[in-house]
Amino acid sequence: MTVAIYPGSFDPVTNGHRDIIERASRVFDKVVVSVLENPRKQPMFTIEERVEMLKMITNSYENVEVDSFQGLLIDYAKQKNSNIVVKGLRAMSDFEFEFQMALINRKLDSRLETMFMMTNNRYSYVSSSIVKEIGSYGGDICELVPNEVYNIIKRRLRQERDG
Repeated sequence: MTVAIYPGSFDPVTNGHRDIIERASRVFDKVVVSVLENPRKQPMFTIEERVEMLKMITNSYENVEVDSFQGLLIDYAKQKNSNIVVKGLRAMSDFEFEFQMALINRKLDSRLETMFMMTNNRYSYVSSSIVKEIGSYGGDICELVPNEVYNIIKRRLRQERDG
């Protein structure tokens, strides 16, 4: 069975993330969507909230599991019996960073392969940062995030904005 890991911060999850999850689920036997706990970042949502939102948008995919991890991706991949990492790319700037990460992960574990998936052009401009910025000014994010989590994200953005 081919297990792929799709790691990320997913803070918050976007339609671009959903697109990659859906497409990866058609390519691999199992996809583990995993929220990376990064102590250097100040996320808008807790790990548990992000995991819950991901579960909400992936519950129709039988071969998708949602999880979280901290530490090195190579160690997590071993724990999940996976040697494939899926990363979504929107632009050349994404590629430069993700290419560097793929190379260092491969240096640390030569069995770990990274598969880059180009985003659907409908989502090439969508990022979690953009969603947060637009939402922080009260802008409409309904076409940027999955319907299942829209109200959760909108409510949190309003709370952040109103203090």
